[in-house]
Amino acid sequence: MRRRVFVLAAALTALVTGCGIRTTSVPVDAGAAPSRVPCSVTEDGTTEAAAQGVPVRVFLVCGSQLEAVDRRSPLPEEKAGGDPVRTAGRLLAQLLAEPSESERQAGFTTEVRGPLTVGGGRRGDPAATLRLSRQPEDLAPTALSQLVCTFAESSAGAGGHTVLLGGPGAYAPKRYRCTTELRERPDSTPPTAPPPSPSPTTP
Repeated sequence: MRRRVFVLAAALTALVTGCGIRTTSVPVDAGAAPSRVPCSVTEDGTTEAAAQGVPVRVFLVCGSQLEAVDRRSPLPEEKAGGDPVRTAGRLLAQLLAEPSESERQAGFTTEVRGPLTVGGGRRGDPAATLRLSRQPEDLAPTALSQLVCTFAESSAGAGGHTVLLGGPGAYAPKRYRCTTELRERPDSTPPTAPPPSPSPTTP
């Protein structure tokens, strides 16, 4: 009798074990984890002073890519004008500023660090040249990519999604291009295109 009970118990144990899910050492590809970064800023919490500023668009880092963010510069409308150098300075100030609370919650950051200023070209530079207080190649790749796309997609650019950037040294400026690939991989070196011929009349 005892032997029959033992055999029955062993059979029930084997049956229950067989119905379970067996572990496996083979990795299973369940796809990429869903992203929790929205990369989208709502207008909630916008102050009245900011709403009255000049609209600008800058490129910030979000999810390892560059994403355009609409902001408002406090610069008075009458001083905004169409001066490319003034526009570049206004955009640079936005890139140097820490992201707002809503931008941080949306996952935005900036890699542009000061001290850094921007001015016009010098004599002999092609028209529309902008010169930074630091050599562009000395900036972190992502920071330079932010500057290139922000300037190139504004009136400070040189047309065709490009911007002419130089540094404080005697090196000639380069025409940097803001491309889809650069926005997707801002940690790569921004592509360049041949600059236009120098203009002897450029101050």
